[in-house]
Amino acid sequence: MSLADQAAIEAETSTAMSAAQRQRDMSPFQGSFVVGGLSKRVADIVIAGIVLFVLSPLFVFTALLVRCSSPGPIFFGHERIGCGGRTFRCLKFRTMRRDAEQVLRSVLEADPALAREWNETRKLRNDPRITRIGRVLREYSLDELPQLINVMRGEMSLVGPRPVVSAELARYGHRAAHYLSARPGITGLWQVSGRSDTSYARRVALDTRYVREWSLANDLAILVRTIPAVLGSRGSY
Repeated sequence: MSLADQAAIEAETSTAMSAAQRQRDMSPFQGSFVVGGLSKRVADIVIAGIVLFVLSPLFVFTALLVRCSSPGPIFFGHERIGCGGRTFRCLKFRTMRRDAEQVLRSVLEADPALAREWNETRKLRNDPRITRIGRVLREYSLDELPQLINVMRGEMSLVGPRPVVSAELARYGHRAAHYLSARPGITGLWQVSGRSDTSYARRVALDTRYVREWSLANDLAILVRTIPAVLGSRGSY
């Protein structure tokens, strides 16, 4: 992470408090504490169950599109870090070519500008790995529909921090404790604050802010704000 990114994280998530004060501030996010507790889990099950039922025709149609559009499986599961540091397979409709990893390596080795973009954001605005159907699914976040299954399993929440891989969690520094105290979300403050247009440092700050300021009312507000963000395909790539 660049020095500028580190400075941005500190500016948005830290105050000039002593080490002792910082430790007291972090104490609620250590151990077995789970953000939201039972009320959040019940809301997840009820809402995710209803949405899965209502959108089941769209779910099936999207699966058929993925199957017919390019060779490969319908679903893609990538290992993510969940609440308490437990790993899980975060499900998505497949939006990339089967040789995506090889394509990424070749592109980053050949283009320093793209390598810099990847290192700073972990995303590429014009990603050569994505299929034509996959681009449409990503634009409207339809690729994330299978994550409702993760929610029903208790691996994710409807609202929470952005799911990250273990290598990314190292970038969170002492803020990793905030991330690990919550189930990763299908949507969250990051989703409604610019999505891929948001810098990595800003994403870390938003994840931390979400956990520190959690309430059921905030979750419902984020869910409502997600609808226009997705329909407007803001910051999606």
